[in-house]
Amino acid sequence: MKENIKTLVDALVAERNLPDEGLRALIEAESEDAAYLRARGGEVCESVYGKAVYLRGLVEFTNYCKNDCFYCGLRRSNRECERYRLTEEEVLDCAIRGYELGFRTVVLQGGEDGGFSDESVVSVVRKIKESCPDTAVTLSIGERDADKYQAFFDAGADRYLLREETASPEHYSKLHPPELSLERRLDCLYELKRIGFQVGCGFMVGAPYQTTGDIIADLRFMQKFKPHMLGIGPFIPHKSTPFRDFPAGSVEMTLNLLAISRIMLPEVLLPATTALGTASDRGREDGLLAGANVIMPNLSPAPVRSKYLLYDGKLCTGDEAAESVRLMERRIESAGRYVDWGRGDFAGMGENK
Repeated sequence: MKENIKTLVDALVAERNLPDEGLRALIEAESEDAAYLRARGGEVCESVYGKAVYLRGLVEFTNYCKNDCFYCGLRRSNRECERYRLTEEEVLDCAIRGYELGFRTVVLQGGEDGGFSDESVVSVVRKIKESCPDTAVTLSIGERDADKYQAFFDAGADRYLLREETASPEHYSKLHPPELSLERRLDCLYELKRIGFQVGCGFMVGAPYQTTGDIIADLRFMQKFKPHMLGIGPFIPHKSTPFRDFPAGSVEMTLNLLAISRIMLPEVLLPATTALGTASDRGREDGLLAGANVIMPNLSPAPVRSKYLLYDGKLCTGDEAAESVRLMERRIESAGRYVDWGRGDFAGMGENK
């Protein structure tokens, strides 16, 4: 291992920060250097959360989306996407089934679908909180006006995931059509935090046209925003998007960034994402060892899981499905961790507002 890398990692652990060139060296670290970085990320996670891993039951309730993001298989221009939309009752049934399996967080995720109205979101959140009173409800449904976010919060929603995907305005414009703006996305994130949600942001690793400088900008935004949750996963192309021919993002760099993010924000809730598990057979286990502490098994009805394809090859059956949660537990244990069946709230509740 290079002595300067060890020095950089140790400095990051001590200070939670490095100059840009130091971050660049760690982002691009390989071999023994990367192994040391990731091991320290795991140690920092354990110092805050112990060996606990929190499971979130994911309900992908609609794959309709009004947006046309160039990387996403749900983009409105994808005529090959077989669309579906669950009813409020179906969403509630998924949440109750997850509750009976032991889940104490349910994540409602969907495209920006006007056909599943804001009023329906409010209604289903209330029903879940009534039926599963000690369950945290997380929403991941994109950009909304402030009054809608407030209504979701007032109905009982606890958390909101809204990945910016990149904190560089120039890079953002290469990934999205002109009607979408990074400024609007960041305004939404700050509004969610003001209202009182536990808020998650995040970015893709290896997205088309991304530079290491763009990733450093993502880390700098993360430092400033101080999210409660952070989603980092490799870009994986979808055959029905303009980015179909671009290479997938690096698993190794993703693992480095999980470790860096954990060290910079020790209390953040950090998933080992489905994309990471799709890109590598041991992606999620390696993610846990690098500092991740959340996994999101799928509670969606089996017939629709294969239709919610943000990217090609997405895991939709097997260990990641909620019914196979015991297999998931064993995989987590193989990484020296255990499942904590609590809500798994942000460790710094009351701070970072």
